[in-house]
Amino acid sequence: MARVAEEPKQIFPDMVSDCKEVFGNDLVSIILYGSAAEGYYKPGKSDINFLIVLTEAGIDNLDRAFGKIGKWKKKKIATPLFLTEEYIRGSVDVYPIEYLNFQRHNEIVYGKNVLEDLVVDRKMLRLQCEREIKGKLLLLRRVFLETEGKSRALKEVIAISLPTFMAIFEALRFLRGHEERADRRQKIKEICEDFGLDKDLFDTLLSLKEDKLRLKDDELKELFKGYLKQVRDLAIKVDRMEV
Repeated sequence: MARVAEEPKQIFPDMVSDCKEVFGNDLVSIILYGSAAEGYYKPGKSDINFLIVLTEAGIDNLDRAFGKIGKWKKKKIATPLFLTEEYIRGSVDVYPIEYLNFQRHNEIVYGKNVLEDLVVDRKMLRLQCEREIKGKLLLLRRVFLETEGKSRALKEVIAISLPTFMAIFEALRFLRGHEERADRRQKIKEICEDFGLDKDLFDTLLSLKEDKLRLKDDELKELFKGYLKQVRDLAIKVDRMEV
């Protein structure tokens, strides 16, 4: 079994070598993003996420990478997100939250930085924040019922959903003019102060995701109900937000 890297940078040389071997001159850049780029990588638990930017000719031949996907998965490398420069330029207005997070938290592993000159439209960003929050609220309500109040299921939903809200928080921080770099708890503090949310509740959710806290069944159920209420309140406030 392939050895999992203690630090993401340990696999950079192999990743570059693999991509050059597979795509040759069609390889434009390799960019690390996600938790590994933010400094929250946990060996054996965290996936390592890459953007791989190809030429238009290269993107039509993704099957060249068939032989590498299994190798990468054994090293906890998630299937990369393959893009072209044209696709990036044409989709910033559609996915401003995602591109803002790529832009703010990345490490260039190889090639050019295709993210540095991107301009995120603030109105489109606010609109996507509203849409994502309202959509996730409906989803959280549905899965809450599907858990039937079982603690393990509730904890899994929290662990899966919280990163999405951290990405939304990053976008809202940008709209409110906060500094680019901050740790997770600082981000939570700023957003809770800006939007009148319950900081202690979100800190508790984060501690659960990080396996730093255990709650009784009733406590976890009440926590999740509070989570739903906070997301509902945030949806209302972002709906009324002016940029």
